Amino acid sequence: METPEEAEVDIDTLIEEMDYIPGHFHLEMNLNFEPCSAMTFRGRDMKLKRDSLMYELELESGSQQFAIRNLLGVFSFHLEKMEQAKEIFLNISQEDPDNLNAWANLACVYDRLDSEQEEADCTKKLAHLMGLGSDDASQGDPRLRAARCLAEQGYAYVFDIGLVDEEDRMEKLTAGLMLYDKALAYGEQIPLEEKRSWYFTMATLYIRLDGILMNKGNDEQKRLPSFNRTLALLRQVTKSSNSHYRALAWCYLGMLLERKETFSTTPMGIHDCGYSGTGPLDCFGKIHIKLYLRDLERAKMGLGGMPDRKNLTSAKEDLESVVKVCPCLKTYLDIGQVYYYMGVDAMQELFPVDETALDNALEFFAKAMEFDLGDTLPEIQLLRGKCLRLKNEESNAIGCFKRAIELDDVGSTYTESFRCLMETLLMLFSQKRVNAEMLMQEVELWVKKAEEKYPKQLVHQELRLVCRNHTTEVLELSKAMVTRGNTELVKMLFETIKTDFSKPKLNERSLSF
Repeated sequence: METPEEAEVDIDTLIEEMDYIPGHFHLEMNLNFEPCSAMTFRGRDMKLKRDSLMYELELESGSQQFAIRNLLGVFSFHLEKMEQAKEIFLNISQEDPDNLNAWANLACVYDRLDSEQEEADCTKKLAHLMGLGSDDASQGDPRLRAARCLAEQGYAYVFDIGLVDEEDRMEKLTAGLMLYDKALAYGEQIPLEEKRSWYFTMATLYIRLDGILMNKGNDEQKRLPSFNRTLALLRQVTKSSNSHYRALAWCYLGMLLERKETFSTTPMGIHDCGYSGTGPLDCFGKIHIKLYLRDLERAKMGLGGMPDRKNLTSAKEDLESVVKVCPCLKTYLDIGQVYYYMGVDAMQELFPVDETALDNALEFFAKAMEFDLGDTLPEIQLLRGKCLRLKNEESNAIGCFKRAIELDDVGSTYTESFRCLMETLLMLFSQKRVNAEMLMQEVELWVKKAEEKYPKQLVHQELRLVCRNHTTEVLELSKAMVTRGNTELVKMLFETIKTDFSKPKLNERSLSF
């Protein structure tokens, strides 16, 4: 009987010869690395991704469901739900006995559970399926199993956590696409219909990549190759026998035409079948809102003209299509953000321009908060507070801003909630709705809380901005604090006023999950 050590040697040999490793736990994903953020926030992010996967699973009935379920098991593993992860991988191995990732992942679970014999059995089974055993009589083609293994791994990169910037997102999307390309190379004889399911996922990855390039302002020459490949992949999917994939492919092709003004030629034979699906549709909406926010930032810095509100309209239309079929936390948050910006003056967000849009935003935020994790996201509290402030519900707005600060991670650089809190408190003070004593206590308390939560330099930068815009109220508050002998905070406030002030770059919180 082959020992676990012998099977391990065989797998090492396979790695050298075939250039791939089954399973998800070795992939270069942030999910598999030591956390760089607080465990509470890491757990929250994993649960959000897991919820997105559950929606995907409801819509998937083909072989792609095993890619989704394997990844659900990986999230259960990292959330320390070992029995749940074991059950998921066991079920896959029973329904799809040739699934290399399921056997490899199951071996990792048994290793964590110190079940040595079960782990050895999984390793032996895995070696047999890969053609490593003493008898190579395993049914089927090992290269086909390898292809499916690699395609499932490529799918996983879309759902990684802790992506801090656009470069990080591009790196993960590119890694996923490389695995799909390798899968296609291994699976030359794979059934065409299964390939088309891979083409569909590859197209969604390319759509997200193009969105990043578009947001970064890349020119046509840099975007055109991946854009053209996306179109080619989607055209293949429109021939699929799977009506779900086919309809989505036509829909995505139609949505891509919204970017046609960037290119010199327009693809022919593309139309919108009117089908509203999930997947990268929300990516289209995010592209438009990101373009709007980018132009808004430039305008506030004096580097460009007014942002085009057509981007908001396009984002709203895209996200309304998504929310009909995917009413999840992320989608409600995204569309609520769009309605907020539709409801306020672009340059002076303290002035409403569309009360109905603000009401719609609050309605979507309320729906988002009905989800398990909805009341743990500082983004929702910040945007709710800004809407309520515009509707003259300052007391409720203040509660939202405070909650947003409390929910933020220590070391966060998104200090807008603190600025909004200070501005709203001073606004109430100027209207004689808060007395000096209460204001002094609130400012002292929340400056201290902010300095414990955010880098002090950023807290003082926000205070400089608030003081410059509310000098009269700050001077009156400072007099009251001097009278009461609270000179330390007064000194800091006066130093912020007299410091040479250069307009800081807006640091808006990213609402992507």
